[in-house]
Amino acid sequence: MSQTRTASASATYTVVDIEKVVRLVKADLMMIGDSTGAWTPEKAGQYAHDVEVLAKAGYLEHVDVTLFSDGVEIKATRFNVDTDAGSLTSSRPGGVMWPRVAKPYLRLILRYTDAYTAAARAAIKDKLKINWTSTDADTSHSTLKAAGGRDYASNAYGMQRKDWAA
Repeated sequence: MSQTRTASASATYTVVDIEKVVRLVKADLMMIGDSTGAWTPEKAGQYAHDVEVLAKAGYLEHVDVTLFSDGVEIKATRFNVDTDAGSLTSSRPGGVMWPRVAKPYLRLILRYTDAYTAAARAAIKDKLKINWTSTDADTSHSTLKAAGGRDYASNAYGMQRKDWAA
């Protein structure tokens, strides 16, 4: 039986809706990892798994992925969770065939909702595949320019992807 979450008086979504949206995000993460050569398919799959676990629990605010070449930002994308996404039109995944660069490094940072308390972290920790740690890394992408994006949605659950490039 699917759980239904209410985002507003007129918008609802189920766990199945979250799974559909995360599948699209996973496809993007796989393409980013493969095209840059910086993540194995297994690593991209682990990230996608944790995104899904956190999204289903209502703890995910956004996912930020950045490609660096020898410490310099080259490309970035952010998937912002939208729990009232009824007006979004879902796109197909893609547009993230990022370049192979010298000394590539992909960084993935999650931002959590306020509901992700210490007790919530302890309760969900064993379900996650990555040992997440705190960071104060700058994710403003101020050295990059906005470069479009895509929307992924199912009923009232969605993720809006915003892209940046050098």
